[in-house]
Amino acid sequence: MRYTAASFLRQNNMLFIRSFMVLFLCCITVKINLCFSGIPYSLKTLTLDGHLNFDEVHNAARDFGNRYQLLPSAVLHPNSVSDIATTVKHIWEMGSHSELTVAARGHGHSLQGQAQAHQGVVINMESLQGPKMQVYAENSSYVDVSGGELWINILHESVKYGLAPKSWTDYLHLTVGGTFSNAGISGQAFQHGPQISNVHQLEVVTGKGEIINCSEKQNSELFHSVLGGLGQFGIITRARISLEPAPDMVKWIRVLYSDFATFARDQEYLISAEKTFDYIEGFVMVNRTGLLNNWRSSFDPQDPVQASQFKSDGQTLFCLELAKYINKDEKDLVNQEVESSLSVLNYIPSTLFLSEVSYIEFLDRVHVSEVKLRSKGLWEVPHPWLNLFIPQSKIHDFAREVFGNILAETSNGPILIYPLNKSK
Repeated sequence: MRYTAASFLRQNNMLFIRSFMVLFLCCITVKINLCFSGIPYSLKTLTLDGHLNFDEVHNAARDFGNRYQLLPSAVLHPNSVSDIATTVKHIWEMGSHSELTVAARGHGHSLQGQAQAHQGVVINMESLQGPKMQVYAENSSYVDVSGGELWINILHESVKYGLAPKSWTDYLHLTVGGTFSNAGISGQAFQHGPQISNVHQLEVVTGKGEIINCSEKQNSELFHSVLGGLGQFGIITRARISLEPAPDMVKWIRVLYSDFATFARDQEYLISAEKTFDYIEGFVMVNRTGLLNNWRSSFDPQDPVQASQFKSDGQTLFCLELAKYINKDEKDLVNQEVESSLSVLNYIPSTLFLSEVSYIEFLDRVHVSEVKLRSKGLWEVPHPWLNLFIPQSKIHDFAREVFGNILAETSNGPILIYPLNKSK
């Protein structure tokens, strides 16, 4: 078993990864480089279905991390996969002496300049046109999608067939190629593994400009290199993603702990229990004021009198966040299972918050926070982020030093922490 911890600056958003321990270090060095040499004339001669833009390139010089600003020479807006292949092949044939690089950019939620190409070509994957998203509702259900498709759109389309992908990120306004190149980890990963464990087949443009289909059985080395490869082994242009039946509703739960050892023990128990929740995550809160009052707008406390008397100020608290999927004809049974599972946990009794929401509302919950943060001008600030996988044998030492000392006075962003099974 390992843990994941995550955190980023001034942002109530859980989007990129989820490994075992994600811890966020607030170092905000901004690197800017806006000077570049002349644009290779040969790029302007390429025959494309889409187009290369050599003027409006500033947006491609930044990403969600907002610490690196590297101006490209051009931005490719492809209408087809062949546009990407043609451009990459041309740059490959120019040879290494050209020093021209290529980067695929989806929704721009990368860090460390991964989706940027200084003096090179950025490919705007959201411009990619191709076969329409197709859901196959057979025995082994799946959906075929473009690498530039957003997960939120896949969710809305697949639920029309009563289906949905098995594994998610906490933030859905990201592209398929973007999360597949990083891993795509959230609270479902303890059961299903990350998103890259739930893809059957990929179409990839290689560094030589070849268009290749790959899977575990066909071109498997490329398949496993591209998944989680940070965009360094090829550009994902299409994917076939595994689906499962989608629930009607979700029982969404949050409870608090003041002791990390108790919190970790309950998390570990839940991911190994035979009958457990469908989503298990957690996060750390340091010196958060008015926490429970904020939750009351979305959750009903089990005991509102006790909850109103609970004081969170000045404490380091650990939140266990859970979800149980519900189908209408099984609601009573699910409620019994939830009550039984909660009865063996050791959270602070007065901090049980429950809500029953639609499946889409639960999965798209972070977008609500995004809207609020954008209205306050807090979405475009720098977001350094660190993901760590920590072995179970070291998690208590880590928590004692990091949560007890380092973060006691400095935390400005979310810190996600939850266990995963190493077999996943």
